[in-house]
Amino acid sequence: MLVHLPSKRIVLNLKNPERVTTVIPGARVFDYKGSQLVAVPHRIDEVRVLRNLGIRAPSPIVHHYNWPRGHSYDPFFAQVETSQFLTLNARAFVLNSMGTGKTLAVLWAYHYLRSIGVAVKLLVISPLSTLERTWGDEIFRHFPDLNFCIMHGDKAKRLKLLADDFDVYIVNHHGIRVIEKELIEKGIDTLCVDEGAIFRNASTDLWKSLNRIAKDPDRLWWLTGTPTPNAPTDAWAQARIVSPERVPRYAGKFRDMVQRQSGPFRWINREGATDVVADAMQPAVRFTRDQCMDLPPCIYQTREVPFTPEQKAAYKSMLAQLHMEFQGGQVQAVNEAVKMSKLVQIACGVVYGVDGVEIVLPNKPRITEVIDTIEQASTKSIVFVPYKAVLRYVVSELTAHGLRVGVISGDVPAGQRAVIFKQFQDGHLDVIAAQPAAMSHGLTLTAANTVIWYAPVTSNETYEQANARVTRPGQKHTQFIVHIEGSPVERGIYKRLQGKQKMQGLVLELIKENN
Repeated sequence: MLVHLPSKRIVLNLKNPERVTTVIPGARVFDYKGSQLVAVPHRIDEVRVLRNLGIRAPSPIVHHYNWPRGHSYDPFFAQVETSQFLTLNARAFVLNSMGTGKTLAVLWAYHYLRSIGVAVKLLVISPLSTLERTWGDEIFRHFPDLNFCIMHGDKAKRLKLLADDFDVYIVNHHGIRVIEKELIEKGIDTLCVDEGAIFRNASTDLWKSLNRIAKDPDRLWWLTGTPTPNAPTDAWAQARIVSPERVPRYAGKFRDMVQRQSGPFRWINREGATDVVADAMQPAVRFTRDQCMDLPPCIYQTREVPFTPEQKAAYKSMLAQLHMEFQGGQVQAVNEAVKMSKLVQIACGVVYGVDGVEIVLPNKPRITEVIDTIEQASTKSIVFVPYKAVLRYVVSELTAHGLRVGVISGDVPAGQRAVIFKQFQDGHLDVIAAQPAAMSHGLTLTAANTVIWYAPVTSNETYEQANARVTRPGQKHTQFIVHIEGSPVERGIYKRLQGKQKMQGLVLELIKENN
């Protein structure tokens, strides 16, 4: 097989040319040095026909697309393979693990199909934490010719954005119920559901809403690196939306296929349950980070979480107080770090009051995001928490979720720390939750490849050394550094940490911006 770029044709050497020419009208037989070859237009429809005939022709995107890139790197192998898979499959699962670049792969596939007149409007339904910092940022950096909107806020704001003419509409999972009727009437032709496993319960109103929205689009691309987080039965509701013909109509029938009852309330997985799930979730593409040898050794990602009303009120009050202190000359370089720490504490959900009193603010979105990230990771995780009081809260929440957690802080004796590190490396713990300064030097924790920052620290050295616990000799996996943020101060700190810049002046900038 040869792809002739100038003519945009695939050249095939076949024993039986009629096998192709009878089903592809544009196919032509020609003579080349005594051999009968077949030239087929290199287009989406023709490639699909060839693949149905068992001929593994590449998607046109591989050879005839000028891959837009906002950075210097070329698309990774997994991204190219995922993009071409999506261009050839109208309804499909992308089961690539976290950190393999599937967001950009989806956008490239859509952008290419749009460039050849196949796709028009893309609707992305994703977690709240990835609306802007993942989907929005990737479109902004790589696709200057695409305009997009993030539909978040009250119903009126969402509807106003939806009524405008954008190429890409981005909405959070639970936001679809607010504007379901209007989304259906919009006539979206390409739908991407990110972290689709959240829709694994078909009895919920959220699932029913998405099921109605997903019926009409020409394309439905379903993204999840953890399709069955709890049990093989999690696959049924997802498949009922994407590939309903591949699963029974009723959940009970599917459960009987993958599990058997072992008591009044206990079900255990049948042998071969994984194969049943794999067959149900087709067509699918799957790459793990370990398979992506051309990925950079370390990938950074931001997960943006919303403040609770209590956090919003406290943060706003603190900024107002800082503004008054700034006008009175009380906010200076010498005490700026203290003020910054107060803002970060509010973001964490635990604030140190007078005489060390701990004031707890509800912050469920942040801890939920941490748990979701841990469950999506391909290996173990380390969660860095900057404050001791917050660390206690995080540990209690992770433990309540059923995770085996090792705790490292300045209060843990050296001997006990050594035991925890060994248990972690040997597989007896799932997560280490730690104050970063308590384990930022010398340790090798290559059993993990994912570092989650519950909130940022303000020390460049501590940040770099803490991340380096997984970037050590013997590490066999691509490392993943996840920044959890929910406020401008956190965003500014992370930006300066990655740029190895000093923190001085950051709070003053925030005060001036909020004048």
